[in-house]
Amino acid sequence: MANANESLSPRGGACGGAVCPPVLGEHSSWSPPTPLRSLRALPAASPGGASDDGFSAIKLTALGRPQFLLQFSDVLTKWRRFFHQMAAEQGKAGLDAMDTKLEVAALQESVARMGIASRKEIEDWFRAETLGVSGTLDLLDWNSLVDSRTELSKHLVVPNMQTGQLEPLLSGFTEEEEQQMRRMLQRMDVLAKKATKAGVRLMVDAEQTYFQPAISRLTLEMQRKFNVEKPLIFNTYQCYLRDAYDNVTLDLELARREGWCFGAKLVRGAYMAQERARAAEIGYEDPINPTYEATNAMYHRCLNYVLEELKNNGKAEVMVASHNEDTVRFTLRSLPCGAKLWWDPYKSDIGSR
Repeated sequence: MANANESLSPRGGACGGAVCPPVLGEHSSWSPPTPLRSLRALPAASPGGASDDGFSAIKLTALGRPQFLLQFSDVLTKWRRFFHQMAAEQGKAGLDAMDTKLEVAALQESVARMGIASRKEIEDWFRAETLGVSGTLDLLDWNSLVDSRTELSKHLVVPNMQTGQLEPLLSGFTEEEEQQMRRMLQRMDVLAKKATKAGVRLMVDAEQTYFQPAISRLTLEMQRKFNVEKPLIFNTYQCYLRDAYDNVTLDLELARREGWCFGAKLVRGAYMAQERARAAEIGYEDPINPTYEATNAMYHRCLNYVLEELKNNGKAEVMVASHNEDTVRFTLRSLPCGAKLWWDPYKSDIGSR
């Protein structure tokens, strides 16, 4: 298993050797990027305004500094790895993310042995008011410890298995980087409000794995705010990734718990050669499924899970973004009775709600 402290940020260069897109200026005079100009044009496209089934795609790497996304992704990846290391200690390695639950009492013992904080402080982190009375903690609960941004944040550390030392998880976050996060959320807010006015969905594109944890986290923040009545913000899930099913099931469960509408775009993925080359160069596990057949199986597994949600939740929506004929047929066979389709007749992309 990878070291929880091991960085996924690539080495060297202004963007750590990663392929980074052009960066917008980080100043108050920020000018709207192409996505906003495109959204402005939508109502003029037809006399009645934009189609109710229309959508626009955006890339978050165009809305701020990619270096920030790298750093934020690194933090989120280390914290998630730490969770799985604690799960392995409790004999729960290898389970699907939503099936992995830490025993809080055993976790408190482990954290106390590491010397992270006092027993009283540790008990305060895992109160029944915040985690319920089950006596267990899942990955969504674990992630909420980072989300809280309270006094707890100064205690969040991960063990460096090479040095044996505990290292602060958030120590690398400067005030400037906090401001970068706020600015990116503000820019997403501008786009989401314009999309609402134009009557279109906003699809947040997936990107490389070293950007994606931060992209997904920022997208979730916007979904909490704008997906109240119906899905407006859609996150994109790359099913050629080994952890695609975990990502889909975790986000859908979060939407259930918090009461907002889940919106997903399912794709296979576009960076396979680059991801594999980088994993081999830096020395971590290849994040891509080993075979084409495994990716197909992952896509259909994720799709089945979301379609099952559509049976019980009329407000959830999914875009099946595939040019694969077998997947299109699979989707049509698997659709729940009464599901509404929206699709482009010139492509094989199918949306369902």
